[in-house]
Amino acid sequence: MKSIIAQDLVKTYDKGQVRALDGLNLDVEEGTVLGLLGPNGAGKTTTVRVLATLLTPDSGIATVAGIDVIKHPDEVRKIIGLSGQYAALDETLTGWDNLTMFGRLYHLNGPASKKRASELLEKFSLTDAAKRPIRTYSGGMRRRLDLAASLIVKPKVLFLDEPTTGLDPRGRMEMWSVIDELVKGGVTLLLTTQYLEEADHLADSIAVIDTGKVIARGTADELKSQVGGERLEITVEVEQLTEATQLVQQVTGVNPTIDEGIRKISAPVNNGSDSLIQVLRLLDESKIHPLDIGLKRPSLDDVFISLTGHVAEVAVEVGAKNAKRK
Repeated sequence: MKSIIAQDLVKTYDKGQVRALDGLNLDVEEGTVLGLLGPNGAGKTTTVRVLATLLTPDSGIATVAGIDVIKHPDEVRKIIGLSGQYAALDETLTGWDNLTMFGRLYHLNGPASKKRASELLEKFSLTDAAKRPIRTYSGGMRRRLDLAASLIVKPKVLFLDEPTTGLDPRGRMEMWSVIDELVKGGVTLLLTTQYLEEADHLADSIAVIDTGKVIARGTADELKSQVGGERLEITVEVEQLTEATQLVQQVTGVNPTIDEGIRKISAPVNNGSDSLIQVLRLLDESKIHPLDIGLKRPSLDDVFISLTGHVAEVAVEVGAKNAKRK
């Protein structure tokens, strides 16, 4: 069963001059995680806001758990949770007060909202900080509390819009652990992110979005394979550049890319570790000692540029920001 369906969604701003969504189509199976991947301005946040009933599309169809988000937004809000890029918390209140306030906003009575607040504070390892004002929380703690607030009503479907943006590596790992637990509990999740490794870790499937359209879909490994898998990268002294390039070509069978400014040689490889060993052996025989050598896996930029040939236009992001102010 499809928990989320979007068909031909269109959303424009500035009298149609900016198309934040341009015929977007996607679906998410019940109990799975879809990672919506793309750079800033691609339309990820606009997609989430439409599906979470915060924006009305110009045209198209969208359903969440079988409920039409345009015709019955109030019913959709009863079964979803949303955690945006910026924590929706009152910094003058404590963590406990924030969660009980959200409980009352979701029409829980006093005892029920307090019980749920206690459960969530324990679940997100925030019990010790429950009585502290939010302004004293670290970035990771704020993110966890914001996610806890989105779970007040035990949602069937959860939308997370770049939940780890701005966090340090430790904070990101903590959020990944929390999200893993939610998925194990059977929640259907749509996650937007700029980080390929995050989607790789969390998502069952990934949709790449550019200028309001889904341009590719698959697992992280499937998307990486579209840009040729790993690349062998070597940095050598300038006088060794020509000979080292010939050795790399001999092993890989392709013409390497050369960046003379930083003396880097780069070439795609199908059998990364074997190619690395062969190149190292040939370099050693030629008395060439590389300054740096290694295998590089495709990054988000590699995948995105390979699929689109350009960087997403900033104008779409401007449209999304305008929507937030409305």
